Amino acid sequence: VEILRLAQSKRNINSLNMDLERDMQRIDEANQDLLLKIRKKEDEIQRLENEITQTRDLAQGEEWGKENRTTMETERALQVLEEETARLERKNETLVHSIAELERKLTRKSQKATKCEQGNLKGTPEESKVKLQQLEASCADQEKELAKVIEDYALLAQLCEDQALCIKKYRETLKKIEEELETQFLEREVSKVISMNSASKECNGQNNKDNSLQKKKTGFCKTIFQYFFFTTLFFIRLLGYLLFHISFINPDLFVNILPKILSRNILWKLRCLLFPSLMLETEDMLPH
Repeated sequence: VEILRLAQSKRNINSLNMDLERDMQRIDEANQDLLLKIRKKEDEIQRLENEITQTRDLAQGEEWGKENRTTMETERALQVLEEETARLERKNETLVHSIAELERKLTRKSQKATKCEQGNLKGTPEESKVKLQQLEASCADQEKELAKVIEDYALLAQLCEDQALCIKKYRETLKKIEEELETQFLEREVSKVISMNSASKECNGQNNKDNSLQKKKTGFCKTIFQYFFFTTLFFIRLLGYLLFHISFINPDLFVNILPKILSRNILWKLRCLLFPSLMLETEDMLPH
C-alpha cells in the first residue's frame, strides 16, 4: 500500500513537473510574442522618424529656396542701385567738366572782351557802346547758363547724396535680414537637435522599460520554477528517507505513531478499510 501511495505521489509530482514545463513554454511563447510586438513598434517608430526627417528636410529646402530667392532679388536690387549711382557719378563728373570748361570759356571771353575794349577805345564812342552792350548781353546769357549748370549740379549732388543714403539704409536692412535669417536657421537647427534628442530619449526610455519588464517576467518565472523544483526535490528526498526508515530501521513506524495522532474512531475506520487488503487469502492455495 505504501508503495502504491509512493507511486501515486511520484505520478502527481511528475504531472506537476509537466504542468510546470507547459507553463514555462507558454511563458516563453508569450515573451517571444512581446518581443515581436516590441520590434514592430520600434520599426514603426523608426519609420515615423524617417518620415518626419524627410518632411523637415523638404520644408527646410523650400525655406532655403525662398531665402535664396529673396537674397538674389536683394542682390539684383543692390546691383541696380549701384549702377544708378555709377551713372549719376558719371553725370556729376561730366557736369563738373562742363562747368570747368564754361568757366574757362568765360575767362577767355572776358579776356577777349577786355582786349576788344582796349582796342575799340581808339574807335568811335558809339561803336564802343554797341560792343559793350553786346558784351554785357553775352555775359548775362553766359551767367544764366552758368547758374542753370550750377543748379543742375546741385540737384545732381543732392540726388547722389540721397541715393547714397538709400543704398546705405538698404545695405543695413539687408544685413539685418541676413542676421535674422541666420538666427532663425540656427534656432531651427537647435530645436531640431533638441527634438531628436528628446525622441531618442523617449525611445530609449521605452526600450529600457520594456527590457526591465521582460527581465522582471523572466526573473519571476525563474523563481517560480526554482521554487517548484526545489520543493519537489525536498519532498522526493523526504519520501526516500521515510521509505529507508520504514524498510530498514523501524517497519512499525506507522503502527506506533498513528495511535498517538489519530483517535480510536478514525483508527477503527482505517482498520476496516485496510484490513481486507492486508489479509492473505490462503484457502484456495491450501490442499484439501
